Amino acid sequence: MRYVVVTGGVISGLGKGVTTTSISKIIQSMGHKVTVVKIDPYVNVDAGTMSPFEHGEVFVLDDGGEVDLDLGNYERFLNIHLTKAHNITTGKVYLKVIEKERKGDYLGKTVQIIPHITDEIKAEIRNVAKGHDVTVIEVGGTVGDIESMPFLEALRQLSIEEDVVFIHVTLVPNLSVVGEPKTKPTQHSVKALREVGISPHIIVCRSVEKLNEKSKEKIALFTNVRVDHVISAPDVNDIHYIPLIFNEEKIGQKILDQFKMDGKPNLTLWKSILCKDYKKDVNLAIVGKYADLHDSYLSISQALKHASFKTCYKTNISWIEAEEFENNKISNELDKFDGILVPGGFGSRGVEGKINVIKYARENNIPYLGICLGFQLAVIEYARNVCGLKNANTTEVCDTEHPVIDLLPEQKKISSKGGTMRLGASEILLDKNSMIYSLYKTDKIYERHRHRYEVNRDYIDELLKDKHLVFSGISPSGLMEVLEIKDHPFFLGTQFHPEFKSRVEAVAPTFYGLVKAMGEK
Repeated sequence: MRYVVVTGGVISGLGKGVTTTSISKIIQSMGHKVTVVKIDPYVNVDAGTMSPFEHGEVFVLDDGGEVDLDLGNYERFLNIHLTKAHNITTGKVYLKVIEKERKGDYLGKTVQIIPHITDEIKAEIRNVAKGHDVTVIEVGGTVGDIESMPFLEALRQLSIEEDVVFIHVTLVPNLSVVGEPKTKPTQHSVKALREVGISPHIIVCRSVEKLNEKSKEKIALFTNVRVDHVISAPDVNDIHYIPLIFNEEKIGQKILDQFKMDGKPNLTLWKSILCKDYKKDVNLAIVGKYADLHDSYLSISQALKHASFKTCYKTNISWIEAEEFENNKISNELDKFDGILVPGGFGSRGVEGKINVIKYARENNIPYLGICLGFQLAVIEYARNVCGLKNANTTEVCDTEHPVIDLLPEQKKISSKGGTMRLGASEILLDKNSMIYSLYKTDKIYERHRHRYEVNRDYIDELLKDKHLVFSGISPSGLMEVLEIKDHPFFLGTQFHPEFKSRVEAVAPTFYGLVKAMGEK
């Protein structure tokens, strides 16, 4: 089997994920079957219980896996579906080893980091790699972190047993007082990597500008790599251009040469999607709970970008805290927007502000998309202000006279809050006489979920009595999945998360519909 391992040094947040994704895209374009693994050294079994303030968005897979947001980038770039097995964490590995030890699988041996933990890591990786030409592995954190040491040791062992290319992403700062790129951080980072027994074949250098040849030669000399294997990764405005930049430096060819494989990159379709002239700009307000932390809504912002590529309407996003609109304080600030989006979320903070914003969008014919909680709050707003159900609310927030949103029946039996929501892809049946059907062009879809609450079915008749609100998507078990409001330019709510399945080459229909409606407003 063949593996590409991407490590990082100096600081976190350098772009290991984008590097991993871009390399994978290039190798895929060369005609090879590629898969990707993300290693996260944290002790959580998965990302499901972590706050967005801790680790950004929790990305949900078809099989219900709650994983690191980097797996979202992998899926979006490669147009593939991953599983929870593609995200390996310290917690997951140790849990499996401990369970085996308790069952007596180790035959009385003393269970140790080496070989038992490292063997489990290698087994997890090999299981994912089956049936693929190349497996690209991103190691979270930075070299030198104590948490990542067992993983680096396992990968060192893997390089003895299999064909492995190591790529190290590092920082080359350019200090204004000096006026030139400084290579010493890279030198020290590679030294730390070599101290654990790993010598990189390729070094990707993150810098503000493209590296000059002098800096590349210096890095090559002090890190024992070829000059043409020092790859420049300058800052860009859009991560989707990174595969094109890397391709100019022939990184894919260098990797395949190491593996003695053939193939020529073909990024023509990718380039044609990105390199378009926009017809006009449109302005979207995303009203949420984590507006200051954009990684909390990474898949949403990327899905909007995909829709912009397809419609040629450039979407300018303004992130607004929902609490600004509580107590019915809707300012003229919303008048300047062509559309409003209320994303998913949990808890009571900002709920009333979001409801006020939804009312404003409904009454002023502003294109609106509500996702998960945004869908549920649209139901509450309609129940209060159209159906006359005073104090209608969700039981997630309070005990209420009219619980139009309530716990899913199966959730009422669960006390745990770890990985117990309705998760993953489920079937949804669409009304053929609906807007959602016109977007998907099929009456059966499979979309991903992450929620505990649903539309209370005891209130369905009351909500539908004036015939302006329509539930146009329903699960086979009768769960309300999609709502629309008739005679509105675009008012759509989805219980599912369409952003999780949006791709550069396969745009989520709901986001396409929103951006298109904004452009035609």
